[in-house]
Amino acid sequence: MSFRKDILMTDQQTPQTFPPNESFVENARYDASLLERGKDHEAYWAETAREVLTWDTDFTQTLDWSDAPFAQWFVGGKLNAAYNALDRHVEAGRGDRVAIYFEGEPGDSRTYTYADLTREVKKAANAFASLGVRQGDRVAVYLPMIPEAVITMLACARLGAAHSVVFGGFSPDALRQRIDDAEAKLVVTADGSYRRGQPTRLKPAVDEALAKGTHTVQNVVVVKRNGEDVPFNAETDLWWHDVVDTASEEHTAEAFDAENPLFILYTSGTTGKPKGILHTTGGYLVQGAQTFRHTFDLKEETDVFWCTADVGWVTGHSYVTYAPLVNGATQVMYEGTPDTPHKGRWWEIVQKHRVSILYTAPTAIRTFMKWGEEIPAQYDLSSLRLLGSVGESINPEAWLWYHRVIGGGRCPIVDTWWQTETGAQMLTPLPGVHALKPGSAQQPVPGVDIDVVDEMGDPLPNGQAGFLVIRRPWPSMLRGIWGDPERFKKTYWSRFENMYFAGDGAKRDEDGDIWLLGRVDDVMNVSGHRLSSTEIESALVGHPYVAEAAVIGAADETTGEAVVAFVMLQDEGEQALAGGEDVEATLRAHVGKEIGPIAKPRNVLVTPELPKTRSGKIMRRLLKDVAEGREIGDTMTLADPTVMQQIAADMRAGRGGKA
Repeated sequence: MSFRKDILMTDQQTPQTFPPNESFVENARYDASLLERGKDHEAYWAETAREVLTWDTDFTQTLDWSDAPFAQWFVGGKLNAAYNALDRHVEAGRGDRVAIYFEGEPGDSRTYTYADLTREVKKAANAFASLGVRQGDRVAVYLPMIPEAVITMLACARLGAAHSVVFGGFSPDALRQRIDDAEAKLVVTADGSYRRGQPTRLKPAVDEALAKGTHTVQNVVVVKRNGEDVPFNAETDLWWHDVVDTASEEHTAEAFDAENPLFILYTSGTTGKPKGILHTTGGYLVQGAQTFRHTFDLKEETDVFWCTADVGWVTGHSYVTYAPLVNGATQVMYEGTPDTPHKGRWWEIVQKHRVSILYTAPTAIRTFMKWGEEIPAQYDLSSLRLLGSVGESINPEAWLWYHRVIGGGRCPIVDTWWQTETGAQMLTPLPGVHALKPGSAQQPVPGVDIDVVDEMGDPLPNGQAGFLVIRRPWPSMLRGIWGDPERFKKTYWSRFENMYFAGDGAKRDEDGDIWLLGRVDDVMNVSGHRLSSTEIESALVGHPYVAEAAVIGAADETTGEAVVAFVMLQDEGEQALAGGEDVEATLRAHVGKEIGPIAKPRNVLVTPELPKTRSGKIMRRLLKDVAEGREIGDTMTLADPTVMQQIAADMRAGRGGKA
């Protein structure tokens, strides 16, 4: 798809900027030379690797790019991921430090010190080994957000086996696809979990997945989480408490090559066969650990970190399971949703555990905005000192609300951009270095080379929209698509010569800071004008009636594509609608005023909810199906599949003010 230089855009830079907080400038763990040192690409990452990790065998070459685009980082080095996350902290006398504060949805709590977690991972490694799991094997993990998920992942890493975590909301068919593609030997699951106060069942989905023909799975290990009555196959199924809890607590971690596969994580939400994104050990751990330290200005002995992502997604892999533990941090892990048993649940947890760093998604922030600031006002959030955003671009209005209401006007916000494929953060402001701009991810992390180019791959000047590319290999980059090297090259490296194409549009502002414009395939062509869906969504959310918006381009006989908007209303918007105001017309006019008449949505549909996965990602492709009159695709990954049924019914009924 082309990306024209005359893409219709407003100046997205908000007039408000926030200079670096003085406490971060004075106390930052990195010095002023960090950004300069990062320009010496390989030297910087070699120094970092030796600083943040313990190597059993030192590497002899930082980067081997001779078989591009297949990279090898830290060639000749050997290490163990679980040892780096656990044992070395215990050996250094930090075994009593809390590693995880777990909060279950029903209100149950568990606390794991580093010594506790090390012991549990050793036992799980021994149990899995007794079931035949060896280096190079794959283990499918289909668990809720409970400590056993982290324990399982680290036990696999300890054995040199790759884990393949499948999000617990996926259907049996989706689970089976991933089991087959990875040729998993073992599945680890649970009887069930909890969802908005109700018990759920997971094990039956595994049974259904494995009932369809031959497969490679030899055993299924089941965590007893909520006591649901689930089928049990005596030939293959084993209870966690029977095989893990009874296993030996003694296990010596073996060092593996830096390029030993660590995990396969399948991307979702697209048609066709899912892509198994492969990450290996050394480079992934190095960049995850370093970005965690720098982006969040980590103070290991005092900070309490909370990343709200599920481990079924890459954010949960990198910034729940690996980077915090490699750094010896204390973190919170929560099983439930933000509104159960009440809408103040998150803030209750922040208050209880004195959380100092909160890392969450813009969709969650916009939901809290809709619920009202009086809810977080009931809790003591004074422990917070830094806030983070991840998953998609955060619109300036949500950024400012997050800063003012949750951060009390004192907490820097680090707006991070990265992907499953990149493995770790790639763009983010640093809280002690950069003046913050609401809505912009701003600058590449040290040691990463990112550019904005035109369709010929040439660098664009500030102010012009183009393609976001990565010019040089980075340590945590994907090493390929599992079992399909040609697809890897075609998907990520064919658009521009010698550059990784991220699939996102971007521009630099007059200061050289980067603003994401959304996926290139989310850029609409309306009567020859290129419109950014992200920009239109931001304009809509900027209106006091709107809590959240999703914009897609739908086929149109006259204009080629037409803008279609789906919006959730704030209380003020609901009141206006109930009072007879044509809210759709109001919002169309608002977009026309903010961006230009060409950007006015053809349709604005007011809906009580948007279709979201349980991780908070809006499934825009389903909205596109509805807008173009197609049957709705697979809704199994949605937190509430009935949302799409209601939206489809409303569209058929002609709601959504057409121009």
